[in-house]
Amino acid sequence: MAIDLVLRRDWLARAPRGDYTQLDSTQGVKVHYTGGLVSPGIVDDHGECVALVRSIQGYHMDGNGWIDIGYSYVSCPHRKVFEGRGLYHLPAANGPGLNAGHYAVLGLVGNAGLVQPPDRMLHGILDAVEYLRDHGRAGKEIKGHRDGYATDCPGEPLYAWVRRGAPRPGGGTPEPSAPPFPGRLLTYPPVTRGQDVRTWQGRMRERGFELAVDGAYGPESRGVCVRFQREQGVADDGIVGPVTWRLAWEAPAG
Repeated sequence: MAIDLVLRRDWLARAPRGDYTQLDSTQGVKVHYTGGLVSPGIVDDHGECVALVRSIQGYHMDGNGWIDIGYSYVSCPHRKVFEGRGLYHLPAANGPGLNAGHYAVLGLVGNAGLVQPPDRMLHGILDAVEYLRDHGRAGKEIKGHRDGYATDCPGEPLYAWVRRGAPRPGGGTPEPSAPPFPGRLLTYPPVTRGQDVRTWQGRMRERGFELAVDGAYGPESRGVCVRFQREQGVADDGIVGPVTWRLAWEAPAG
């Protein structure tokens, strides 16, 4: 399964209060938890996940005085991954002197309420790790926040999973049903060209759309994208991003 990214604009993130410090590469990723009460209700209501991520950003900016949320990415129980500071930006959550060594990925569990990370959250953390390796030059390490810093984070259940080697739930890595997202948005105008465009166009032809498979994302491709997005109930912006790309393969055929 390709990463299911919730972009900053989609969770209504506040703009950072300054410029991020560039981060060219890392040894890997450190895993975090909230350290507070997390309502078990977020498991059944993704809207609560959005509200929680926004509240964490607010606390980090207004309470800690940071320029933004401290994490690179955040995983919720619905296997959605919220964009925090993102690729190549120094996180703030790992601790003084430790942020340049690892990206920071938060699992939305706490020390009360929702404590045990659901399988889909673990998958989301690993989706974020793989995304950071593929696109952000992250190394192979997966560690807990407490590794090298005096803290209980990421909590006993999540840290035990990290100590076991952070395995995929279910005994292995599931075969993705969609090819990996190409790492760039397919947009028009201007015309976007490439093999990734051809791959998406071919898939949309398989789904029954009349579309030339020519590797050029122009007005015809954008029109098909808008119709498909409306069918799926997602933002009809005519841009093939991670969610629209994934749905092209994984959404049930009409």
